[in-house]
Amino acid sequence: MFHNNDIKDKSFLITGGAGFIGSNIADYLINNGARLVRVLDNMSNGFMVNVEPYLGLASYEFIHGDITDMDTCRRALDGIDMVTHQAALGSVPRSIAHPDLTHASNVNGFLNMLIAARDAKVEKFVYASSSSVYGDITDSPKVEHRTGKLLSPYAVSKMTNELYAGVFGHNYGMKIIGLRYFNVYGQRQDPSGPYAAVIPLFMDAVLNNKDAFINGDGEQTRDFTHVSNAVQANIRALFTSNQEAFGRVYNVAVGESITVNQLFDEIASIAGKQMKPVHRSDRPGDVRSSLADVSLARQHLGYEPQVRIREGLTQTFEWFKATY
Repeated sequence: MFHNNDIKDKSFLITGGAGFIGSNIADYLINNGARLVRVLDNMSNGFMVNVEPYLGLASYEFIHGDITDMDTCRRALDGIDMVTHQAALGSVPRSIAHPDLTHASNVNGFLNMLIAARDAKVEKFVYASSSSVYGDITDSPKVEHRTGKLLSPYAVSKMTNELYAGVFGHNYGMKIIGLRYFNVYGQRQDPSGPYAAVIPLFMDAVLNNKDAFINGDGEQTRDFTHVSNAVQANIRALFTSNQEAFGRVYNVAVGESITVNQLFDEIASIAGKQMKPVHRSDRPGDVRSSLADVSLARQHLGYEPQVRIREGLTQTFEWFKATY
């Protein structure tokens, strides 16, 4: 378990809780006896298959609604003790194609949630940021207090979240913690659609003998982070009693990186396949290298990544094989 407190008398709101990371957080809270887990999701990135197993439980509520509507945010927060805010319109390429949609969800929606949470007097507010806020900085590993020039509207939206969170904590005394996710992957990550992430795309390719595409030379590096590590970070942030932890943002990663070429080779090896990827042009807005220093999260939250890349990819492959 990632918490020391009794959660049986606590109520939680998970925005984006029908999606990839949010539904994994819901699993943890429900399985550990939370009094109430309420999910708010507009289903743009969520799936009913992640919701349906819990619909009969007295401790679970689902609201089909959008964070861009303030009345919906207020209704979702009624009677809630703690919030983990996962709702967002993800993907760097999508943000470049549709910056207005990214801003509406990730900035306007986030601000709505902060205002509604302030007015509802929630105990804790934890939110998802992104490693994209490091932009073009070449430092390695990435440390929280040093960022570079932002490279995409998505990165701008996530940095704006961090700025708003900081001033809401300062001006209203809210206990807020941000989590900068580094390339989270794992069970329930969708391989379909034009903005699917690389690991589910590779999984789909090796399972179904499709072409696997790599943008650029494939030597770009990433700190791929299994979803169980992201769940751990959220739970530790929600339940920390360390007053020094609030008003900060933390890297959520493993602290190890591999190239995209190596990633494909690992997945092909796990699948027992002899396959070669197809290289294509670089993708606009991508960072070249990404490696996290997780010592701040370790210090203030007690975070310790438990699932590393080979184990995580093996677990994920088994899930994809059983599901697809």
